[in-house]
Amino acid sequence: MSIIKVKSLTTGKEYQYDRDKHAGSGAMKEVYFAPDRSYVVQIFKEKQDANSMERLKNIVGKFRDNIFNQPGGEYWETVYCWPTDIVTVPSTGQVALIAPVYRKEFFFQFGSANNDMLGIKGRDKEGKWFASAHHQQRFLDARERGDWRNYLGLCIKIARAVKRMHAAGLAHSDLSYRNVLIDPLSGGASVIDIDGLVVPQKYPPDVIGTPGFIAPEVLRTLNLPITDKARSLPCIETDRHALAVLIYMYLLYRHPLIGGKIHDPDPSRDEELHMGERALFIEHPADKSNRPNLNGLRTTDLPFGDVTKIPANITGPYLHDLFQKAFIDGLHQPHLRPSANDWETALVKTVDLIQPCANPKCAQKWYVFDNSTKPACPFCGTVYTGLLPVLNLYSRRRVADPFKPDNHRLMVYTDQYLYPWHVNRLITPNERLTPEQKKAVGYFVQHQGTWWFINQTLTAMKDITNKRDVPPGSKVELTDGLQLLLSPEDNCRLVQVQMVKGA
Repeated sequence: MSIIKVKSLTTGKEYQYDRDKHAGSGAMKEVYFAPDRSYVVQIFKEKQDANSMERLKNIVGKFRDNIFNQPGGEYWETVYCWPTDIVTVPSTGQVALIAPVYRKEFFFQFGSANNDMLGIKGRDKEGKWFASAHHQQRFLDARERGDWRNYLGLCIKIARAVKRMHAAGLAHSDLSYRNVLIDPLSGGASVIDIDGLVVPQKYPPDVIGTPGFIAPEVLRTLNLPITDKARSLPCIETDRHALAVLIYMYLLYRHPLIGGKIHDPDPSRDEELHMGERALFIEHPADKSNRPNLNGLRTTDLPFGDVTKIPANITGPYLHDLFQKAFIDGLHQPHLRPSANDWETALVKTVDLIQPCANPKCAQKWYVFDNSTKPACPFCGTVYTGLLPVLNLYSRRRVADPFKPDNHRLMVYTDQYLYPWHVNRLITPNERLTPEQKKAVGYFVQHQGTWWFINQTLTAMKDITNKRDVPPGSKVELTDGLQLLLSPEDNCRLVQVQMVKGA
């Protein structure tokens, strides 16, 4: 009989798995589906010691409760595949975890290019397939690739998931494209393999990480005894490095440290130096010695492999600033690395800067609008034409205070929406939003060459420039210099319209 029964170590609850329904295999676990495929049983290959058992019990117990059994906890079901119980296999005594099955959007629907030559149809969407231009262009069916706006969205979810773990004092320890599932078609992401969580001074890491995502200080001190205080081990700061690498790769489809510089004739030693002691950002403005060698690039690496054609600054000012901090300031000084919260904030503000590309054949379909030069899509070169309203946001803490710039702009396009977090500076678009705060308060539309804002629900909106009210259900024409007070309350915003002219 292929159905095996297992029992919870904590509650006595019984589970089952089908020995004939193998869901996958890794270095540490064999995974099997439940008979109804509602969950999986992840069986550890090696015996777990007392400390590992305590960690696993906390992962399915206290750590899980502190995240999921709180107000808004249901949100975390969408960004984690978090184990729910710990069991033993009667016949072998092996320890196993019960975990949710990945949601259907995290399985390839169309597979790879050329009639699924790689046989990945139906397999889980491991992030490595999407993190390089070569993999995307050569191997993936075009219908699996998604667009650039969705990559921003999935990066927000990853940053948010990492932020929540770090806020709880937990480090993932092996954050990489192997342990994050993504769906560029919906903008979804899910952090997996959570059984190796690190708690400093309590639960040490089981692994040093995945090549390409291991922090330089971990590689640099790898040969020191694990008890040596100078030895760097996976922790929250190394997670921050891995998170920065993930975001860079998902938005620019190349690795931030893998360039053309050769440090040692021995390939293994060269890689160790390249990613460790002598790691150098491929876009370092003062040291260009690690720029990718264009002669060594494949056609499918381009244009993203050429940092002069697709530089990191095409991601906009907020993300570009964090890339500089992560891969220049913080590359060898871990305490200077941006936090997961920094990345989430920058990504959310960057979403407000994007514009749809006018070229229907553009593979990325969206880009950050840059009006400091001639506005054009950096991916396909299509120039923006016509007038475009840009909303500059200002706020004040109290009604009596003067308005001050928020370093936050909103680009307008037809069917762009205005939300409560644009109206009130204290509302943050994160997992704590209420259902009411998720509803749009107005939208933008262009009609016969004129741009309009349609107020849906703002009850006290005023056109300051023309000294008139803009009640719900009415519209206001967007003109250069127009000032709109979105609400008269404390912490609410004033919008100043800037009309930018394209080609």
